[in-house]
Amino acid sequence: MGLLTQLLTLPLAPVRGVVWVAERVKEKAEEDYYDPAPIWRELGELEEMLLRGEIDQEEFDRREDELIDRLTEINAYRQQMP
Repeated sequence: MGLLTQLLTLPLAPVRGVVWVAERVKEKAEEDYYDPAPIWRELGELEEMLLRGEIDQEEFDRREDELIDRLTEINAYRQQMP
């Protein structure tokens, strides 16, 4: 950008700053949402709950299916990334 362009667009600097921050927040939220590590941890905890008798097989199967669906969604998202 030239000096004249920077001077003319100076009043828009706060807007550009807010847009930049919003983009960083969105990127971090997506990174957290599509992180498979918490899903794997939850699967392990779920299995431990089943072994300790805290949940029955039906509850385990239902929640396991939900977590596996989530892992499938994460995998599909990561394959679409550039």
